[in-house]
Amino acid sequence: MRSKAAAATGATALTRSRVRLDQPRADRRRLLPVYDPEAFGRLSERVARFLGTGRFIVWMTLVIIVWVLWNIFAPDHLRFDEYPFIFLTLMLSLQASYAAPLILLAQNRQDDRDRVNLEQDRKQNERSIADTEYLTREIAALRMGLGEVATRDWIRSEFQDLIKEMDERRLFPAESDEGDR
Repeated sequence: MRSKAAAATGATALTRSRVRLDQPRADRRRLLPVYDPEAFGRLSERVARFLGTGRFIVWMTLVIIVWVLWNIFAPDHLRFDEYPFIFLTLMLSLQASYAAPLILLAQNRQDDRDRVNLEQDRKQNERSIADTEYLTREIAALRMGLGEVATRDWIRSEFQDLIKEMDERRLFPAESDEGDR
């Protein structure tokens, strides 16, 4: 009877381990290995970069030549791959099966970088076009404003006209006085 009463009051809940919500959980063991996708991507780019060089082709050619020569001319008990070179074919197929996905992964990462760069270039071009249009409108407004501003040449010509008019009044004062009456 006591255990039923304890269960009803929640005493058994105290005996269970309580989960703390204010602390992160402890890491659980995982069946699959954990890897950093960014580090794996950088590794795949390095491998793809190496596979695309002449150095790789030279080394691969040398390995194949040594492999074939060893398995033809070495003593029988030291040969590990007889004439149809099945093991060599298997090794080359294995290398190709790993190289192709690594190269594709590197290309996808490069495409992502190119896409980001193109987007940034597009935004920069839009800003440049907007700035150019703004400056064009400002220059047009300044030109229109300058059309209404008295320039030095215009003021000089007005002064010259005024001086001519004053000189004419001094030379012919009577005519200008009679014309005013």
